[in-house]
Amino acid sequence: MTTPEDLKYTEEHEWLATTAETVRVGITDYAQQQLGDVVFVELPEVGRTVNAGDPVGEVESTKSVSEIFAPVSGEVTAVNTALDETPELINSDPYGDGWIIELAVTDPGAVDALLDAEAYQALTEKD
Repeated sequence: MTTPEDLKYTEEHEWLATTAETVRVGITDYAQQQLGDVVFVELPEVGRTVNAGDPVGEVESTKSVSEIFAPVSGEVTAVNTALDETPELINSDPYGDGWIIELAVTDPGAVDALLDAEAYQALTEKD
């Protein structure tokens, strides 16, 4: 299982990559392994305002359907439309081409409060 050191993580198995203005969000390598083969991704609409913890979409796999939660509050500025045609990108490249949404964060300090790679690895070792 891969857990890049430069990302932040949630207990719901999402990752965040911070850029100057937004955060990019996806599900972790651990999460995609637990789900199995991803066959469909439901994405939110660009422009939607979300609060931390709100469901923002779903990932459907051959095993189950799992909700994607907003890790921080903000506005959806982009969605990965490539997942409409190739949802399996979440399996093959969860931290790259398999990203799900980008958010303009309303409270940048909220990102700092999320798990670092070491804390996330400790969480997944309990499962």
